[in-house]
Amino acid sequence: MLESLSEQIVRISILAVPLLLGLTCHELSHGLAALALGDPTAKLAGRLTMNPLKHLDPMGAIAFLLANIGWAKPVPVDARYFKRPMRDMMLVSLAGPGANFLLALLFAALFHLLVPTYFSQPQLRSMLQPLVLICQAGVIVNLMLAFFNLLPIPPLDGSNILAWFLPNRLAYKFLALGRYGFMLLLGLLIVSQLAGISLLGSLIFPPVGYVSALLGIRM
Repeated sequence: MLESLSEQIVRISILAVPLLLGLTCHELSHGLAALALGDPTAKLAGRLTMNPLKHLDPMGAIAFLLANIGWAKPVPVDARYFKRPMRDMMLVSLAGPGANFLLALLFAALFHLLVPTYFSQPQLRSMLQPLVLICQAGVIVNLMLAFFNLLPIPPLDGSNILAWFLPNRLAYKFLALGRYGFMLLLGLLIVSQLAGISLLGSLIFPPVGYVSALLGIRM
């Protein structure tokens, strides 16, 4: 029992840094993209910050402690400020996953810089091991955040990207499902579990595994 608790604490400690950084940069990127396109809503709400406490969602934090998954509070965006609302919402939506892909690249680069020293300098291993593990987790966590948010399920970012390619009337009806989005996700999870299928896992893990392998990182 004590050993499993210890392992859980270590796992949370390793995941905490890349997850908080990934969630913060994801939401900040949405806000910066919206501001660049004329919407000051996130700026006025004080959300254009790297302070993770401004983006932290209490339920998302609890979910992270219990199940090693989490989410942040969505940055407020008002499409009425945009010159071309559907296109600009698509660009704002792309900014979040784009930030996570960039973070995955940076964590991978740092990982490959640290690993040679880790193996060639045994006296430094105890100091470098946490950093190496955090970088490895940073790649996986940020790829998971990126691909999860790209799922075309309202209100995830992928829904606004898909809406850009739909006829306007159909796009608005599709995006209106956003109010039921998290219930849809929960329903998908429950149905897939009852069917013995990891639905979201089957959609997210293959591309995460493929890209992480390209970056030289094992899942």
